[in-house]
Formats: sequence, C-alpha cells, structure tokens
Amino acid sequence: MAHVQSPVHHGYPRMSSIALLLRSVAAIMFSSVAATSLAQDIHAKELPRSERFKPTDVVLYQYEACPFCNKVKAFMDYYHIPYNIVEVNPINKKEIKWSDYKKVPILTVDGEQMVDSSDVIDKLIKRIDPDYDLDGDEEKKWRGWVDNHLVHILSPNIYRTTSEALESFDYITNSRVKRNFSFTERLLAKYAGAAAMYFVSKKLKKRHNIIDERAALYKAADTWVDALKGRKFLGGSNPNLADLAVFGVLRPIRHLTSGRDMVEHTRIGEWYSQMESVVGQSSSIKAQK
Repeated sequence: MAHVQSPVHHGYPRMSSIALLLRSVAAIMFSSVAATSLAQDIHAKELPRSERFKPTDVVLYQYEACPFCNKVKAFMDYYHIPYNIVEVNPINKKEIKWSDYKKVPILTVDGEQMVDSSDVIDKLIKRIDPDYDLDGDEEKKWRGWVDNHLVHILSPNIYRTTSEALESFDYITNSRVKRNFSFTERLLAKYAGAAAMYFVSKKLKKRHNIIDERAALYKAADTWVDALKGRKFLGGSNPNLADLAVFGVLRPIRHLTSGRDMVEHTRIGEWYSQMESVVGQSSSIKAQK
C-alpha cells in the first residue's frame, strides 16, 4: 500500500514522532476501510446470482420431458437458483391434487404459487433484477416465437413413432422417479403415456399444419441460428431470456433421436454447446448432493 504522507501544518509546533506515527496509522486504517467499503459496494452490485435470490423454499412440479418445465429449469440453472423437483405422475397427477391449476410447470416460491412458464420467468427475473427490461423488441419477439411456434413442433418430433415415444418416457425408470412412483405406476406411466402422446402428437401435427415433422424442426433450428446474426448469443456475449427459452425447450430432446437428428442436420450445434457451457450444471438441490 502506498505510503501516506502526513500533511505539513505551517505555524503550528512540530508534531512528536509518536503523534506522527499515530496520524499515519490512522490514515492508513482509514484508507484501508475506505477501500474495503468500496470493494463491498462493488461486490454488492456484482453479487453472484444465487446470492441475490434466496427464497427459502423453491419447488418445481414437473414432467421431466416437458419443454415448458425445462424452460423454467434452464432459467434457474443459469441464475443458480436452488430448487427441489417433484416429478408429477402424468397419468393421475396425484402430486398436484392440492392445486386448482392442473398443468405443469407449477413453481412454488416461499409458498407463492407461480404458473405458466413465461410468467414464472418474468416474476423470477424481476426478483433477481428489478430493472430488467422485459420489453426489448428482439428478446420479446423470440420469446414469443418459442411459445407460439417452436414448442408446437417438438411433440410431433418427440413422439413421431412408437419407438421414439417410448424412448421419451425412459426417464420414468431413473432413480428420482423410482422413489416417487411404484413399479405399477412407472409401468403405466411409461407405456400408457407413450401411447397417449403418440396419438396426441398426430393431432398436434394436423392442428399446426405440419407436413414433415423433421423438416419443420430443422427449419426452426436454422431460423434461430439466423436470428443470432453471427452473435454468440441473441443477448450478445451473454444469453438473454430468449436464449434460455430456446435452450430450455430443446434440452429435453437433445439426446433423443429427434435431438440428435436436429444437431446433425442443422447449424444449431455450436450455439447449443455454448449454452450448455454457460448454463452449467443443474441447480436442483438433489442434483448437487
């Protein structure tokens, strides 16, 4: 630390060496305290995202493969918000019988129930950063594109064939779901769920005028890459909410047949890998143990 020069007081008696020493020590201590205070002010403005959002209890009621649930998870993972997961049985939904709202995701934050993935994210970002501008034209446009276009292409691709439908329900056998569901419930959820979603996907394909599922998926992926206009992310050097939304809804299909085909036949792979890197590991409390 730079030496602090004691001021010279003309017209006053010379200070004793002890007084000078005390004065110098006091000045050094003041400088140190001021520097610490400044560092704390800077740190407060740059607190880790997890430190700026400390709900005592965050619980996500979800389906593992649900794009909307994964959109919320991608946001919480990126912002390091710790959360618990309750896997909902897709057949009887017994885990959300307490709620009048019967769709997932449902997020409870300190006892407050939040529903609809985009609304959930809007509320969470405002808790993290009250000044966050949710009305930016480009970001708002592409968040809407995710909800109104991209997600409608996913189901016809995920459940395109009976084998792909069954593949998408393999998560039912993972350890977390095993703890929540009985053997009979898992069996019913996997096979009845896959069969139901196979037929639902055909209806969705017709409703949204999709002729070729894969072609529509590939076109959507490349449309997103074009929207980046050469940038690392739509948000520039860091992802914005649109980046997180696209990544979130695509993450559950990435290692399914449809997701592997998408990466192989489009230009989205580089952006997706960069998003995987910056979003990082799950903030799910059980995932951290």
